[in-house]
Amino acid sequence: MTLERLRLGLLAAVLAVLPACQGTPPSHAGELRIATGAPGGVYYAYGHGLSDALRSHLPGLEPEVLRTAASLDNVRQVISGEAEVAFSLADSAALAAAGEPPFEDPQPVRALARLYDNYVHLVVARDSGIRSLEDLRGRRVSTGAEGSGTELIVDRLLELSGIEPGSDLERSRLNIDASAAALAAGELSAFFFSSGLPAQAVGELADAGNIRLVDLAEHAGPMRARYGELYAERSIPQSVYGLPATGTIGVPNYLIVHADMDRELARWLTGVLFAAREELADAHPEARRLNLRGAFSTYPVELHPGAADHYREARGRSG
Repeated sequence: MTLERLRLGLLAAVLAVLPACQGTPPSHAGELRIATGAPGGVYYAYGHGLSDALRSHLPGLEPEVLRTAASLDNVRQVISGEAEVAFSLADSAALAAAGEPPFEDPQPVRALARLYDNYVHLVVARDSGIRSLEDLRGRRVSTGAEGSGTELIVDRLLELSGIEPGSDLERSRLNIDASAAALAAGELSAFFFSSGLPAQAVGELADAGNIRLVDLAEHAGPMRARYGELYAERSIPQSVYGLPATGTIGVPNYLIVHADMDRELARWLTGVLFAAREELADAHPEARRLNLRGAFSTYPVELHPGAADHYREARGRSG
């Protein structure tokens, strides 16, 4: 074991027993709305875990979990003030921060943490014969809920592959739960979903023996070359769904807030993510992927100053 790995291991052990933050909790009270996604996805489960943890660690708050279309919808809700905290894919949040379409100007979004990576699932009926993106032509396919991060990724992926979703596919825009139900009923040939592992709705289909996953690894390089380093080649292991290991495209997830959020509140929210990590993992195992070394790496979205305060303090205590 290298000295650096030993140091990081000791750091993690120390942080595991430290309180979320030092000092007196902020006096902020009232509702704190958490924009998540559909019940069959990770955001929704993680959001409920976060809501429970906040009630325990910051009892003045009244957290509420919002069901949404996910990333792009969540970003818009933070900007508009309809939600205080939101889960978002990094590419969706990056568009808002830069003021790129569908946003007209740079938006005041900030990150609290990089949480875990999403994996693009292309789920098909087991006997469909679909083995590649090209095989989707002429088929009824869900490309993700309108306003979701899945839809953003899929639109980019199909464009790079020369597939026009409006004419080359029978396109549906369904969330994960509706997509899974439609595939099981034979009403879809395939659906896309970007998610942490495992996605409950996909797991239920796999357990029933109804599906396969299509390998997308060859598209990771072109996505990265066209749209930047947020995209990377990943693999969905066999252990996740009991299906053959499948190459795909990964993109990070961030927890985001409005730039105007109270600094002390943002500091404590960030601290709760670490202090309650095991509680959050009971809601969904992806919560265990949060780590101090990577959590503040939220490029190109700026950290909220309160979150930056937490990371400085945590590193100082460990030093």
